[in-house]
Formats: sequence, C-alpha cells, structure tokens
Amino acid sequence: MKKYYIMMLKPTAQYHIFVFRAIDEPALCKAYIDGHRKVLSDYGIENVTTNTDDWMYNPHIYCTVIQDRNSNELVGGVRIQIADGKHPLPVERAIGYMDHHVFDKVRHYALDGGIGESCGLWISKKVKQMGLSRYLMWASIASSEQLKFQTMLGICAGYTLKLFGSLGFVIDMSLGEHGGFPYPNEKYIAHVIGILNAITLETSDQQDKEVMLSLRNKPVQERVENNNGFTCHISYDIIYKNIVPVVIDDYWTYSNMLSLE
Repeated sequence: MKKYYIMMLKPTAQYHIFVFRAIDEPALCKAYIDGHRKVLSDYGIENVTTNTDDWMYNPHIYCTVIQDRNSNELVGGVRIQIADGKHPLPVERAIGYMDHHVFDKVRHYALDGGIGESCGLWISKKVKQMGLSRYLMWASIASSEQLKFQTMLGICAGYTLKLFGSLGFVIDMSLGEHGGFPYPNEKYIAHVIGILNAITLETSDQQDKEVMLSLRNKPVQERVENNNGFTCHISYDIIYKNIVPVVIDDYWTYSNMLSLE
C-alpha cells in the first residue's frame, strides 16, 4: 500500500509598507509609539532618551511603517528626522553629553547637503525572524531621496551591525570609544553609524542597493520577500504626500546642548 505525505507550507504573510509625515498622522504616530514601547518593555529596556512622544509634533520627521494586512496592526516602524537647527537629533540627545563633537558633526553635514537620522526602529516580537526590519529599512532609505538630504546617520546595537552594514552604514570611529557608547544603558554598547552618501548608496551591499534603487525608481510596487523560511507578500507605497523643506540658518538655536537630559 502506497503512503502519501502532505507537506505543510507556511502561509504567505501579507504586509503593507507605507510612509507619512509624522505631524500629519497623529493616530498612526500613537500606534507607532505604543508598538515601540511594547517592544522595549518586552526586552526590559527602560529610560531610553528618545522614547518620548514629542517627535510626533516635529514638522521634519517622516515615518515608514509596516502593517499586517489581515489585522491592520502596525508590527514595525522606523522614522527619519532631518536636522533643522531647532530640534536636536536623537543621536545628539543620546550621546551628546558623552561626546559633544557629535554636535559639530551634525551641524557640519546639515550645512553641507543636509543630514537626517534613521531612528526609532522597532519590530514586534510576534513577527521576529521574518526579516521585516530589512524590508522596512529598504523602504525608509529608498524614500529618503524625496526628502532632499545627502547624509544619513543613526545609532545601532552591536547585534544589528551586520544588517546596517549591508545597508550601507559604517561606524563613525571618530566618536566615543572607537565609535562605541554605553546606550541605552550601561548594559549595552551602541555605535554611531552613517551613510556618507544616502543618494548614491555607494557603501551598500549590491543586493540591498539594487532593491533600494528599485523602490526609489518605482515607489509603489508589490514584492515577494523570503527570509528564514518565511515568505511575505509586501505592498510598498513609499511616496510622501506632504514634504516641508528644511531651511537652515547659519545660527544653531540649540547651542547649549550639554544641558539636555
């Protein structure tokens, strides 16, 4: 008697990755904040300097989020904050009291083509290991061309260096202890990283670069992504509906940065 075996395949997950200016979408920002705080709480991380809600009122912050198409729940997000001389970047708030050279560096790049920080990245534990953080970062970096700045920087933990390295970020060895800082607390070492040219993406791995350029050239598209045995059908829509240009004066209004908490 012949025996037949049925192979059980994992269902294809359906997600929507889209972008918006934070100040225009308070409800989405609230969902973003709640999701981010839940992830930090799940990992026992408290007192993160950038874990506030004041960023949602900044006119120069742009969010990229990933939404489960079945439940409509946000399961991840990341945002870009463009330096404007009025609102300190998260990296300045986080490590400026340890190394004030970061203020000079941000100001230099802000006046030389513009600079934005990739920050607030989170992925829900329920979708861990599906590769969603990479897809989210592809979309965010690809969308940054619309925002008209040249340099992108950020902070990342050691365990995410491989991901960010493939996306084109390199450690800034001129800051801290060979680019490292205790953050968000003394239990962790984080690194200041940057893409010196967010336009050409010349430091990105070829495969990641090709996807990001594809999304840049065709910002509304469907893709099937595979990672760790998980297949995801993702609808990308990364066209910002409202962009406000940054006008930077030579004078930096938050001059006494060391007083920041």
